[in-house]
Amino acid sequence: MEQLLIVEDDIGLNQGLSKAMKTDGRQIISCKDLRTAREQLLCGRVSLILLDISLPDGSGLDLLREIKEKTPDIPVILLTANDTDMDIVDGLEQGADDYITKPFSLSVLRARVNTQLRKQMSIPKNIPIHIDHFCFDFESMAFCVGNARVELSKTEQRLLHLLVENRGRTMTRGELADRIWTDGPEYVDENALSVAVKRLRDKLCAQEYIKTVYGIGYTWVKKDG
Repeated sequence: MEQLLIVEDDIGLNQGLSKAMKTDGRQIISCKDLRTAREQLLCGRVSLILLDISLPDGSGLDLLREIKEKTPDIPVILLTANDTDMDIVDGLEQGADDYITKPFSLSVLRARVNTQLRKQMSIPKNIPIHIDHFCFDFESMAFCVGNARVELSKTEQRLLHLLVENRGRTMTRGELADRIWTDGPEYVDENALSVAVKRLRDKLCAQEYIKTVYGIGYTWVKKDG
């Protein structure tokens, strides 16, 4: 059974979200602060988290960092009243899979939740890919640089898969956005792809492999031999 964790301190909004997100085969877990959210996460794995940034006992971004360090494949959608570019980019850099600013449409939020849950089931499956000192196993979600394992978010996994499967070819920003964020580029902040590429480069130490083709997009450089 799917389990959705809602972390929102506004009681009315929390109740509304719980009702709107409830479906057959889906359990809703409701929390109003970071402390109880952390307790719930210790009780078992959840399928997706709706996370408010401004909470009575701290910032939801702190919990976001903890989640992405321990279980980077759990999708997190930020709920925020802060809609400046810096706030949104900060959330994406911390590993958020999506964000939605208040006030928002419940139907749009439902669509985004369903999209993230579908993405969990659609990570490409393949045999391990070996490139120089890299080993990428998309089926077991194991990604290694030399002997060191690297944890990647779902977005980073999709981005990596597209780049290595098309290594030597430049993929446009639009093409990558369409195939990574399947709910359509109109829902994606223009900085999201740049942030995802930077995070992937840094995690893999792949600056010599993942190259920016200015004005066009990105490519995984195909080495001779």
